[in-house]
This record gives sequence, C-alpha cells and structure tokens, in this order.
Amino acid sequence: MSFAEAVRTCFRKYVTFSGRAPRSEYWWFALFIILGNIVAGILDGILFGTGRVDVTGTSFSAESNGPLAALFSLATFLPALAAAWRRMHDTGRSGLYVFYPVIAMVGTFMFIAFVGGMDHLASGNLGQLFSGAIGIILLFAVVVLFLSPFIVLFWLTRPSQPGPNQWGPNPQEVSQ
Repeated sequence: MSFAEAVRTCFRKYVTFSGRAPRSEYWWFALFIILGNIVAGILDGILFGTGRVDVTGTSFSAESNGPLAALFSLATFLPALAAAWRRMHDTGRSGLYVFYPVIAMVGTFMFIAFVGGMDHLASGNLGQLFSGAIGIILLFAVVVLFLSPFIVLFWLTRPSQPGPNQWGPNPQEVSQ
C-alpha cells in the first residue's frame, strides 16, 4: 500500500472500527499525521505567529498551539484511532488494547487519590508516598504506566495474523 493510498483509505474509513488494517496502512497514516502537524505548525507560525520551529545542528522540533494545528489534530484524531483499532484487529487483538495507556494512567491516578497521595504529591513528600505495601503497589502501577505505551507500540508493529480471524480476512491476502 502506498502513502497516498493509505491516507485515502484512513480518511475513507474515518470512523470504521471494524475490519483489519495492514501495517503499511497504519504506519503511512502515522507518517502523514506527523508531517501534517509539522506543516500546520509552520503555517501557524507564518500566519498567526503561534508556531515555533527550531532547527539546530543536531535536533529539530516543531510545536504549535495555533488554530491550524488544532484543526488538523481534531480532523485526524478519529481516523488515527480507527486505524490503530483496525491494526490491533489485524494482529489478532481487540481494538480496546489501544486504550491500555489511558487505562493505566486513570488507574494510577485514581489509586493515588484513593490512598490520599495527592497531599504527598503536592507537598513533594514522595518518600512517604512510596513507603510500605501501598508504595510497592504504587511503584508497580507507575512501572505499568510507563511501559504501557511501549507495549501498545510493540503490538502495532507486529506482523499481520495469517489467514482470516474474527475481525475479517487478512487484507494482504484479499484482492481489493
């Protein structure tokens, strides 16, 4: 699948959470989103003075809080989520696995709030927060919170499950 074909497919399946998406479709669309955000940031900087592009000898960064970048992000949020959802289906997993980092984050912060840890965080007394059995549980939750995005990224890079699965036929084996 080519870059243009992947972008067209993802926008054509704007909120289609059923079926499967091959690696090429997902990763070409991810590249499109990265490039689009850079272009929107540059345009925001030129038109509105809100973007910033920093190019030095060893690094490049582009950031924007302008309207074009916001509109681009808003327009690509659902197609990106749908493509990731279908990509998980292609690897034989439920699309809900995409939300593991969000679930870990909400769970960790709910646990901190439940054990009264917000006072310790606000006062900077992390030693007391991470002491005892609660500290061990909290440390485990923080490790899961840190690792969960990498696990999802790993799943998104896995090859397609051969043959049909419960979400449909393998897109690479079906002529379109």
